[in-house]
Amino acid sequence: MISFRREKFVPFGGPDGGDGGGGGSVYIVGDGSKTTLQEFRYKRQFMAGRGVHGQGKKMHGKRGGDLLISVPLGTLVRQIQEDGSKVLVADIVEQGQRMLVAKGGKGGFGNTHFASPTDQAPRTAEKGKPAEEATLVLDLKLIADAGVVGYPNAGKSTLVSTVSRARPKVGDYPFTTLEPVLGVVELGFRSFVIADIPGIIEGAHRGLGLGLDFLRHIERTKVLIQLIDGSSETALVDLRTIEGELVAYESGLQDKPRIIAVNKIDLPEVRSRLPQLKEEFKKVGVPIFFISAATGEGVEEVMKKVLELVTQAESVPSILARKEAEVDFKVFRPPPVSPKRGGKHG
Repeated sequence: MISFRREKFVPFGGPDGGDGGGGGSVYIVGDGSKTTLQEFRYKRQFMAGRGVHGQGKKMHGKRGGDLLISVPLGTLVRQIQEDGSKVLVADIVEQGQRMLVAKGGKGGFGNTHFASPTDQAPRTAEKGKPAEEATLVLDLKLIADAGVVGYPNAGKSTLVSTVSRARPKVGDYPFTTLEPVLGVVELGFRSFVIADIPGIIEGAHRGLGLGLDFLRHIERTKVLIQLIDGSSETALVDLRTIEGELVAYESGLQDKPRIIAVNKIDLPEVRSRLPQLKEEFKKVGVPIFFISAATGEGVEEVMKKVLELVTQAESVPSILARKEAEVDFKVFRPPPVSPKRGGKHG
């Protein structure tokens, strides 16, 4: 602001233009109550509050308000650079975690700052500095203790709705679940989060079916529940296909703790083939359960085993934590200070 003090009996009041207010900043904030990024399909541009101009009597302008953009836990935030490359700037994994993605501009000085012995009535003010602009790409990888994976119509949504209060869409056609659904399984005084992951088909790692929309969400799960449709004539082949897709997408997924649950044993044709199925899956080398997600038969035993594996996984430090623990920090230990002779303490 360019302003001068004008009062009666004050002929040379001098400059009194105040500074402009700084602009607000934009932050990405983790919100555990959100589970999808759907809202960003309809709104793509966000802007923090604008700073107010300075005024006379050395009054500073009001600072613009910060803008907090809430995203689900597990969101990766990447910024697009001028050359088109993407740089990871934040990994939102904790409730309330805040990351600055665009800093607000700085308000300019009023003409009060430009007064000098040679220019006691400056008619100069400074423009504010522009705010930062950023183009971001948000990528959600859900954080769940256990993820249910399997072919479309294997009964994943039915299983999740049986063991938790989640209500995923259930239907008799492929790809009923188009986005992951989270539920909380309670066993006594313990609980864990289970995720209903969209169905997988052969070639998912190349983008077929729901492709990467499925695979990206299992990276952060501690335990995998591979659900097999017991009514399939090629149940064991289905299992091998799922395992192949997991390894083709990320080789480290084969090391995740997992169990296999053969579903739909309530159907008469599956019940009659039960001895044959048990014989086929005997040599898999992973805990095998035969269940009915629709009636609940055998489901409790599966959930108890999952809780056991989740507890074991929590007790093992992550790869990142182990690497941080291995860093050799140099510690400086100065020698104790000897008391001065003749001082207060002798």
